[in-house]
Amino acid sequence: MTSVHALSGGEPLAPVLAAAPAADGVFVEITDADVEQVVELWQACGLTRPWNDPYVDIAEARAGDGSTVLVARAEGRVAATAMAGHDGHRGWLYYVAVAPEARGTGLGRAAVVAAEAWLVARGARKIQLMVRTTNEDVVAFYERLGYADQQCAVLGRWVEPS
Repeated sequence: MTSVHALSGGEPLAPVLAAAPAADGVFVEITDADVEQVVELWQACGLTRPWNDPYVDIAEARAGDGSTVLVARAEGRVAATAMAGHDGHRGWLYYVAVAPEARGTGLGRAAVVAAEAWLVARGARKIQLMVRTTNEDVVAFYERLGYADQQCAVLGRWVEPS
């Protein structure tokens, strides 16, 4: 896939998705064999919460055409992820994670670029994400990639399954 779209900094999106097997650092869609390592990575990065079962989140992302989980490996292990979803209006990023020992290598930026490319290929014109306001390091990371506070409140409520 080649894209003419660009990041907000003007840098073109690279063709970052590869057909399997993937070389280290290349993002591909998750496989069944990756699930345990992905959950372990999310836990190591502090992304899981008791009210969000990561196995359910992965299964639901893989169930439809509008979402996916992308993974990159280093030395045969999942080292980075990005979940991407397109709601028909905007693209969303979730679970962008880099193994602690691989931080500072550019893999986080590559995860965002891979997810952005996946979303742009599906028609997303705007990409959004949510970061806890207390996570200042991550807010700064996204600001360096051209993301900005959208000056809106995120509201939500839990609904009981029927």
